[in-house]
Amino acid sequence: TDLYLGVSGTCACTGGAGVIALPAKDLFERVKAMPDGPIQIDVTDGAQATIKAVGGARRYMLHGLPGADFPLLPSPEGDAVELPADLFALLMHRTHFSISTDETRAHVNSALFQIGDGKIRMVSTDGHRLSKMEAKFDGRQTHMLIPLKAIGELRRLMDGAKGEKILLRQSASTAFFTVGGFTFSTKTISADFPPYLQVIPASTTHSVAVSRIAFVDVLEAVSVASSERTGGVKIALVPGALRVTAESAETGSAADEIPVDFAGSECVVGVNAKYVLQALEALDTDEVLFGVSGELDPMTIRPAGENAAEFVNCTMPMRI
Repeated sequence: TDLYLGVSGTCACTGGAGVIALPAKDLFERVKAMPDGPIQIDVTDGAQATIKAVGGARRYMLHGLPGADFPLLPSPEGDAVELPADLFALLMHRTHFSISTDETRAHVNSALFQIGDGKIRMVSTDGHRLSKMEAKFDGRQTHMLIPLKAIGELRRLMDGAKGEKILLRQSASTAFFTVGGFTFSTKTISADFPPYLQVIPASTTHSVAVSRIAFVDVLEAVSVASSERTGGVKIALVPGALRVTAESAETGSAADEIPVDFAGSECVVGVNAKYVLQALEALDTDEVLFGVSGELDPMTIRPAGENAAEFVNCTMPMRI
């Protein structure tokens, strides 16, 4: 634990009982360097551990602290909400990139996680873009703000828990996630998340289906010529095409376009290319719905097809 995040786990062993607090990185490096097969850990009263290979000569001596000096981790209490690890991992995958990295703004340096009204939902924003992912789910009403630091660790934990169930508990200001023999705990944020529903447009004036892979390819190519300071590109809907352009006073300009089914008048919006790319790369559909109303309105990305209502990313416009 770092007194903010904590994790506990168990594994099978034989032999006597003992307790010691050891430097985690040092212990990990020494165990990893052991040959295949069982290892033996001997603990002395002086807070010292000897780690050796059973039947081999390799051994390490490691200084630690008495186990009683290790801080007590909070314990989960109350009933648990059970949810699929794959679903929770997907919620984080679709929203983690738009969490603010500014630790002085705790309410947006975290993701909003909710269960209620037959839905499970995660929302994130950094003030320049917003991502919302939700799915059908029946469970006890839950509302918490999970800090970015915890989201990063939970994503790693979910990587090894495919197909398993998570037990989620809340106790005061701490959330507990138990999966695969491990319990991860984090302090939640006591703050009000921004009113995200006011940011997401109810509809956009224009909405067209675009090949996701082609959109990524064009944005990556054109953004090479964008300003290093802003990373801005112009995305325009013109009859028959979605056109992306960039210009830099120092290095020149670039342009490319994708054929789309659009017959209206030209509509242009300026955005940070990286923000749009991260939203597109979080999806796995062949096509996305690109929505735009005007140069001063948020641009939206949604998956095309039946799952269009599950995810939305809004990117605020910028003047280019």
